[in-house]
Amino acid sequence: MTRLQVDGRTVELPAGATLLDAARAAGAELPTLCHDDRLRSAGSCRTCLVQADGRTVAACVTPATPGMTVDASGEEVRNLRRDAVALIASALPPHALADDAPSELAEMCRTLSIEPDIAGTPLTPLRGRDDTHPYVHLDRDLCIACGRCVRMCSDVQGTFALTLTGRGADTVVAPGTGGAWADSDCVACGGCVDTCPTGAITQPGPGQGFTSRQPDPDRVRTTCGYCGVGCALDVVVRDDRVAAVLPAPDGPVNRGHACVKGRFSYGYLTSAERLTEPLVRRNGALTPVSWDEAIGVVADGLRAAVEQGGPDAVAAISSARATNEENYLVQKFLRTVIGTNNVDNCSRLCHAPSAAGLTASFGRAGGTDPFDDVETADCFLVVGANPVEAHPVVGARLLQRALGGAALIVADPRAVGLARHADLHLRPRPGTNVALFHGLAHVLIAEGLTDPDFLRDRATGLDELTTLLTDYPPTRVAEITGVPAEDVTAAARLYGRAERPAVIYGLGVTEHLHGTDGVRTLANLPILRGAVGGTGHGFGISPLRGQNNVQGASDMGALPDLLPGYRRVTDPEARARAEAVWGRPVPPTPGLRIPEMFTAARESRLRALWVIGEDVCATDPDSRRVAEALDACPLVVVNELFLSETARHADVVLPVASWLEKDGTFVNFDRRFQRVRAAVRPPGMARTDFDVIQAVAAAMGSDLGCRTPADALSECGRAAPVFAGLSHARLDREGAVPWPCSSPDRAGEATLYAEEFATPDGRAHLSAAPYLPPGEEPDADYPLLLVTGRRWAHYNSGSMTRRGGNLLLDARGLLDLHPEDAARYGVRDGAPVTVDSRHGQARLIARVGPDLAPGQVFCAFHFPDEGVNSLTSEHADAVTSCPEYKVTAVRLRPTVPED
Repeated sequence: MTRLQVDGRTVELPAGATLLDAARAAGAELPTLCHDDRLRSAGSCRTCLVQADGRTVAACVTPATPGMTVDASGEEVRNLRRDAVALIASALPPHALADDAPSELAEMCRTLSIEPDIAGTPLTPLRGRDDTHPYVHLDRDLCIACGRCVRMCSDVQGTFALTLTGRGADTVVAPGTGGAWADSDCVACGGCVDTCPTGAITQPGPGQGFTSRQPDPDRVRTTCGYCGVGCALDVVVRDDRVAAVLPAPDGPVNRGHACVKGRFSYGYLTSAERLTEPLVRRNGALTPVSWDEAIGVVADGLRAAVEQGGPDAVAAISSARATNEENYLVQKFLRTVIGTNNVDNCSRLCHAPSAAGLTASFGRAGGTDPFDDVETADCFLVVGANPVEAHPVVGARLLQRALGGAALIVADPRAVGLARHADLHLRPRPGTNVALFHGLAHVLIAEGLTDPDFLRDRATGLDELTTLLTDYPPTRVAEITGVPAEDVTAAARLYGRAERPAVIYGLGVTEHLHGTDGVRTLANLPILRGAVGGTGHGFGISPLRGQNNVQGASDMGALPDLLPGYRRVTDPEARARAEAVWGRPVPPTPGLRIPEMFTAARESRLRALWVIGEDVCATDPDSRRVAEALDACPLVVVNELFLSETARHADVVLPVASWLEKDGTFVNFDRRFQRVRAAVRPPGMARTDFDVIQAVAAAMGSDLGCRTPADALSECGRAAPVFAGLSHARLDREGAVPWPCSSPDRAGEATLYAEEFATPDGRAHLSAAPYLPPGEEPDADYPLLLVTGRRWAHYNSGSMTRRGGNLLLDARGLLDLHPEDAARYGVRDGAPVTVDSRHGQARLIARVGPDLAPGQVFCAFHFPDEGVNSLTSEHADAVTSCPEYKVTAVRLRPTVPED
């Protein structure tokens, strides 16, 4: 600790503190126009001057040293600071300091009694505005060249889209490309808006002037409802409308940062297309009805389905977009009111192999370590993930660590995102992950880069794996994967020699015919290295979750074979515990998975399907066959925000609340429970999914209990011991708590397996699964391999992000392809292209570039009308039924305009 005197007071500070920290500790508030606590200090504005041992210094860049005497409040130094602020303000136009100006500088001037009329004689001529971007507007005349926006873009976001241009008084912020802001590399994270002290960079519309640093009594703290990172957000509400969404400065994962979706993509809330009243199909058309009538139709239809086909004639697809409490209620309704285990959620389509693979390897269906531990990791192996686009806040933090010196290995077919900054970029052919992971393991063992003590004391399966790996030397792995043998060896050495290596992966590992094998063989690496289980030798392994609550939906038991807390329905003890809490019997036989539900519907075995918050016609594979299943099912009920393609096939459509309109909790990708709070009311007659489920149960003569979401989480804790220590009240106090959390007086286990693994024998299990080829291979008819994924501006099927300014940032679906393939098939950059597979057809716009290897193409699925998911096959992971989205054989041709 460092002890010094500030204004006659003794303060103690940790090593590395500055005089700004010291002044604040002593109660002195200093102006700081070039400083933001999230950024490295610059010391350029000279507004935080103090006197230290008789010298006048900038407090933000001067280290606090033991025994120093600091004057932060004397008249002389206060006048110096006031003069510095006044000089900066005098160079701005009058509106910069107007009485209603909301900027940090204007408030600073009011505090220092600097009159607004000091402005008005700018040192430079009027420099104009840039209003080309939908979310970020620039008034150059208000720029003081403090550089905060530039440092936010580089140091926090890692995009490097901004720069300072000009000299002297003409210096002003500008996009690094030199053109309009809308045409720059900006990814609209909002960091520049949030940090700008003068209002030079603002969010247009009602959100103008709000920043995360300003207190506001009307702000509502909630958790983002887009991807699974779990960013804490503060929602500014005016007249029951969202005026702005700001990253919470103390957010446990995002730390005052956000992405374009969480920060700006809330326009869908007030879209004219929002569903505001229930719809029931009458004479072939969806017709508005009252809630009582709609609930009655649903209840009668469910009863009829059970009477005609038994309880297993009913199924529900729960929602990764819904809260934990809603998912808990859905599975309880199916099991106790209907009497079936036919409940599943969209983790089936993405991370079911993670749950199965991590459980088999370690014993629990979640990542092994908290994401905060990336700050101490010295080597990252990022596999099958593009977090810069799909999980931007995670991507930014990983990039910060890489730029700070941590080694970075990226394994992905595309040269995008973090791959551009990697020490090694491994580009395996799609579908060859298992061979690549075996090649890395081969080198670890062959070169003695393992932890023998850990393997002896805490793991099993080494002999079987070692025998298998004799068939996977780097030379053979190179033949299978296309990754040069020397790169396989170099990557293994980087990972194996690191003191604290980390493995982070995404859907490029799971969405394969052998996705569970991919997860297990990837998990072999931290086991071999002894980098898991609280050893202090590594971060372990963590899957990046795609949707906001895909982890929580599974945690809550919205799965056909698992109860809350991942206890098997076939386990009599697990059923007995649930039955004791619920007061109703639990069926002992596993239910249908999502693909099996569709098959059962087409075969007339499934008579009622309730789809909650999922556009299965847009996001599930072979979407034509999905639509056939919905049309064949006598009763299809859909809870939705908009009339999605799935809703168009429904018999009943129920308007429901979005994440900004409901109360409950989400679980993020590293197992943290966080609160979700309603900021505004849902439109019209829309209700929360929680209320809808309760109403249907009541109409069927059943009482689910759980009057409130808080009650539901508490009840879940009684049914599942791993959640027993969680409650809304605790989360309101502590902010975020990871599971397992077995008692209210115990901390959650952020790092798993510190004592033993949760497998039956208490050991980590190495997997000796052999490499098997993917479900589809290119041939003469379909010579290209298609990989699908996400783009930075949109989310999932785009139902929310396409109803707002994001559509101006990314207006259409693109097909990325290599110049060689473009030339081979006569496709021009920017031209329409038709893509055919053995299953369907899609029409996209070609984007020619070097990001993909020849023979491979990539597109996203954010624009359902383009038909991307009609291309994908029904091949699925043999263990979990997760679809093989990452390997589809296709052909392409220029689109011929229709007459």
